Amino acid sequence: QVQLVESGGGLVQAGGSLRLSCAASGSIYSINVMRWYRQAPGKQRELVAAITSGGSTNYIDSVKGRFTISRDNAQNTVYLQMNNLKPEEADDYYCNANIRVSANYANDYWGQGTQVTVSS
Repeated sequence: QVQLVESGGGLVQAGGSLRLSCAASGSIYSINVMRWYRQAPGKQRELVAAITSGGSTNYIDSVKGRFTISRDNAQNTVYLQMNNLKPEEADDYYCNANIRVSANYANDYWGQGTQVTVSS
């Protein structure tokens, strides 16, 4: 079994910073791309940032220059450093990873989510 566990959410004032972490554990052969999504109530889940196993990154335009995704492959952990947070970015943030559990099988796994609240 594979688990993703997020941490680091909380309450921050507008303009503040938070660092989210997501640790993968279980029967992991290797981890391919790791992603952060966010979802507001009643809205679709939105991809925020992604990072490949080689360290290539992608971001949605609205967070470029403020958010940084990184990973520690030895610890099977992905991070999302969020700076200059805006009130409209107060969402539940979810970690997603494409994990190979054997040489021949990979699947997408999700964390349980961590709540980010941004006060204005």
